[in-house]
Amino acid sequence: MPSLAVKLPQEQPKEQKPILRVENLHTWFEVRRMGFFKAGDVRALDGVTFDLYEGETVSIVGESGCGKSTLAKTILGINIPTKGAIYFEDQDLSTLDKQGWRNYRSSIGYIQQDPYGALPPFMSVQRILEEPMKINGIRNKEEQARRIRQVLEEVKLAPIEDFLPKFPHMLSGGQQQRLVIARAMILEPKMLIADEPVSMLDASVRVEILQLLQGLQTKHNLAIIYITHDLSTVRYFSERIFSMYGAKIIEKSSTSALLKEPLHPYTQALFEATSDPDAENLKTFKNVPAGEPPSLMNPPKGCRFHPRCSQIIKGLCDEHIPPEFQVHEEHIAACWLYKDHQ
Repeated sequence: MPSLAVKLPQEQPKEQKPILRVENLHTWFEVRRMGFFKAGDVRALDGVTFDLYEGETVSIVGESGCGKSTLAKTILGINIPTKGAIYFEDQDLSTLDKQGWRNYRSSIGYIQQDPYGALPPFMSVQRILEEPMKINGIRNKEEQARRIRQVLEEVKLAPIEDFLPKFPHMLSGGQQQRLVIARAMILEPKMLIADEPVSMLDASVRVEILQLLQGLQTKHNLAIIYITHDLSTVRYFSERIFSMYGAKIIEKSSTSALLKEPLHPYTQALFEATSDPDAENLKTFKNVPAGEPPSLMNPPKGCRFHPRCSQIIKGLCDEHIPPEFQVHEEHIAACWLYKDHQ
């Protein structure tokens, strides 16, 4: 995959305030038996903490079921957190009233994984882009037309007059995803959450969409949470990478440091399982850990990766949940292998 040829922003200044703060976030879903009796909780998020700065892209990686999409939907306010706090521009989301939630959601753009499923099939392109503005009180026709023209130009759906009357089924997959991005940008947000935005697109189109997102980020100084299981794209598109496993973030690092030396055994396994377009892969053995991800209804005691880990420390990893250890200046791992890095 070619480089996106856009220089990544420098490391965020230490004194800069984050636009988003997530503190010890838990999102559990109650499971009932026969509709009446509580059978337990699915711990879809179980203690997630991180900051996000203006103009920064953070990639959240991990296999299916690790909690990535639940995290996105909790930040968006679709899921209600069980415990913990989310702060946007120092505003605690739990204190927002109805108008506060409307203002907050207008500041967040959401890009879904399946562009066709995300677009109402009975609406034209023009109506799809008008609807968020009407809901948020932007009813001036001239302002609506200005914003629609601006976002369609930015996502390169041109000539604009040809696209406005079209319906989603008349667009290609790449054009549909560009329209989803245009809808996410129509309210001029400060942050984007992109949940697997290129996983359903052809490889050549993926590069174009990532270049488009990076161009929008640079132009509008957007903060972006990029959720993916595809490690082949994160190296071109993020300043920091967070690795998730079993509803927890188990490694946080700058992109360069993680690519140079992933620390957590799970992150190492993720990179090992990522195939590069190299014929030598036919001759090499991929050392991928056996087993399945843990049950989030009944997670294992201690580190949640320990049943699959080849570097397990008996009596420690299988008994105690590891805290975050600062291994290097830009690199944190929640793993007992680094217990000497206090």
